[in-house]
Amino acid sequence: MNSRSFEDLLVWQKAHQLVLDVYQITDSFPQREIYSLTNQLRRAAVSVPANIAEGYRKSGPADKSRFLNIAQGSLEEVRYYLILARDLHYSETTEMRSKVDEVARMLYAYHRAIKRTQ
Repeated sequence: MNSRSFEDLLVWQKAHQLVLDVYQITDSFPQREIYSLTNQLRRAAVSVPANIAEGYRKSGPADKSRFLNIAQGSLEEVRYYLILARDLHYSETTEMRSKVDEVARMLYAYHRAIKRTQ
């Protein structure tokens, strides 16, 4: 790896930007959702770059792979919550779901590269 920190990883940068976007979009959700959909969506989004960061310093490929797999699961959770937010008419989420797709592709490629070193 040529990076010195997880912050150097483009996949982490994109995932972090997704979190910032999720926080912005959920600010407009109804107040009654603060402890439900808003909270769930934010927590799932934060989990993605957090698990990329945690896996970055793990010593073996198997440990790294486990954290990246958790990040992938959280990203799919984000995808669902954005669909739900759209269907509840809380927000238009097409652009956000495109960003999820981009992070998913990058995360898949990074995960695959880590698994090849096992």
